[in-house]
Amino acid sequence: MKIANQQVYLPLLSKKRIELAIKREDLIHPFVSGNKFRKLTYNLIEAKNRKVDTLLTFGGAYSNHIAATAFAAKANGFKSIGVVRGDELEDNWENNPTLCFAHEQGMRFYFISRELYRARSNASFLKGLQEKFGAFYLIPEGGTNPLAVKGCEEILSDGDRRFQVICCAVGTGGTLSGIINAADTRQHILGFPALKGDFLKEDIRKFVHRTNWELQTGYHFGGYAKVDESLINFINDFKKRTQIPLDPVYTGKMLFGILDLVKKDFFLPDTKILAIHTGGLQGIAGMNPVLKKKNLPQLDL
Repeated sequence: MKIANQQVYLPLLSKKRIELAIKREDLIHPFVSGNKFRKLTYNLIEAKNRKVDTLLTFGGAYSNHIAATAFAAKANGFKSIGVVRGDELEDNWENNPTLCFAHEQGMRFYFISRELYRARSNASFLKGLQEKFGAFYLIPEGGTNPLAVKGCEEILSDGDRRFQVICCAVGTGGTLSGIINAADTRQHILGFPALKGDFLKEDIRKFVHRTNWELQTGYHFGGYAKVDESLINFINDFKKRTQIPLDPVYTGKMLFGILDLVKKDFFLPDTKILAIHTGGLQGIAGMNPVLKKKNLPQLDL
């Protein structure tokens, strides 16, 4: 499935002679949008081939991956289990739009402490999950595994080879890995991590063997799902100017970073940039009440 690119017209881009287009992967599906559709495609095929009837995955309270997996599971005849970070959510998950949506799709929840959640990859922990729930097809947090990377390699099309730079937000690294593998070796790939830390480089290197990529680590705004007033105002202004909605966890930070780098002359004049919109817009409904409690502006829906 190939998705069209949307040109972005802003005075800053004209002034700096930079062409920016956005691949609207957010429009790929109303509930399994962007990179989640790509990551799940081959995992669903594999689960069917294994004749397993249940998908189990991990995520936080506003996880795009939890919501997408729940919908995709129901649509493809699977049961689903979500191991959710934060046992304090067990008594009030009904107030969470993401978890309510996942529950409506039939997902069962297993709420665990943040400490226990950090052990989610340990063999003993996974064995305990099998004893508790029976046989299941495991999809990692964020959906990243070799099959997910394979799906993300299909994001780029032949027409995208005209861009010198390709930009993508980074959560677990699977989407960026697929783009690196599929891109022309003459293209430069920029990843914009939504999390603090330098560990992502090693995670990405598990799936790629090229060196034409780098991470821009200065635009995480304090860490995963952390935002401030300047980011919220940027997202709202960007939507007003371009009619393109951005989420505050991933794509908003990426576009903020791209335009900041343009402002700082990071890119040579006449550079053509393609930014991948990885979806994630479902999280806005859950983010706005949090922003309101912090007396921050609301995101435009």
